[in-house]
Amino acid sequence: MALRRALHFVFKVGERAKTATFYRDVLGMKILRHEEFEEGCKATCNGPYDGKWSKTMVGFGPEDDHFVAELTYNYGVGEYQLGNDFLGLTLQSSQAVSNAKRLGWPLTEVGEALYLTQAPGGYPFYLVDKEQPSSDPVQKVCLGVSDLQKSTHYWTKLLGMKVLENNEEKKTVLMGFSDSQCKLELHDNSGAVDHGTAFGRIAFSCPREQLPGLEAVMKKENQKILTPLVSLDTPGKATVEVVILADPDGHEICFVGDEAFSQLSMVDPKGNELLDKAMAEDKSDEWFAKHNKQKAAA
Repeated sequence: MALRRALHFVFKVGERAKTATFYRDVLGMKILRHEEFEEGCKATCNGPYDGKWSKTMVGFGPEDDHFVAELTYNYGVGEYQLGNDFLGLTLQSSQAVSNAKRLGWPLTEVGEALYLTQAPGGYPFYLVDKEQPSSDPVQKVCLGVSDLQKSTHYWTKLLGMKVLENNEEKKTVLMGFSDSQCKLELHDNSGAVDHGTAFGRIAFSCPREQLPGLEAVMKKENQKILTPLVSLDTPGKATVEVVILADPDGHEICFVGDEAFSQLSMVDPKGNELLDKAMAEDKSDEWFAKHNKQKAAA
C-alpha cells in the first residue's frame, strides 16, 4: 500500500481569525489555498451543515509531500463541543515553540523537549522542541479508540497500514502507509469514544482505480461507508472522487483519487490574500453583536 498517502486532518473552527493566527504565526505554517462555498459539501466535508462555509488548507509545504490541516469554517457556527476522539497532532519545530513563547500563546511542558499547546477550539497540539526538519515537521496524529485490537485490525488488514510500534504500557499503536509519511497513532481510551460536535476527518489518497475495490472490501466486511464513491466539484478546479468510511469507533476516513487530487491540491499563491479578504468581509460577528445574539454553539 505504498501508493496510499496521508494527506490532512479536517478541523472545524469557530474563530477563524484567531485560528489563522495560531497556524500562521505560532506554528509557522503557510496558507496553501482558500476556498469559499455557498452551500454544504456533498461529502459533508464541513460537517452536517448546509449553509455558507469556507475551507482553508494550511501546512509547512505542499500536500504532495506534507501532512496538512483543513480548516472548515461554517459562517453561522461559533463553537463546537470537543469529544475524546482527537487526541493530538505532533510536530517538530523549535521555531514554533519560540513563536508561542514570544506571542504569549499558552504552552505546557509535558516531557523532555515536548510542549502541549491548543489551537483555538481546544484542539491539542504537541510541539517537539527540536530544529524543524527539512522534510515534513508533522510526525503523527493521535486518535482515541475503544478497542485497540479491533481498531488495529481494521486499519492494517482492511486499509493496508503497517504497524511501526506497539506500546503496551501507553496502550498505543503507531502505524502508517510508509515510514516517510505522517503516522497514525491509536490510543486505547479504555471506554467509549465521544466525537462531540467538533469531530474531524482524516484523509488519505490512493490511485483512483483503488477506490471501487476499497468500497467493495468495506461492504464485504460489513463496515460502515458514510459516503459511497462520489465526485466532488470545486469551482474552477479539478473534480475529485472520494469514498468516506468510518472505522469501528466512527472516526471519519476519506480516501480520494490521487491523480485529480494532485491537481486540486496545488498551492495557490493567492491563498493568504484570499483568506485575509474573506475574514475582512466576514461581518457575521458584528451582525450577531448588533442583534444582541450569539453564534450557534454546535
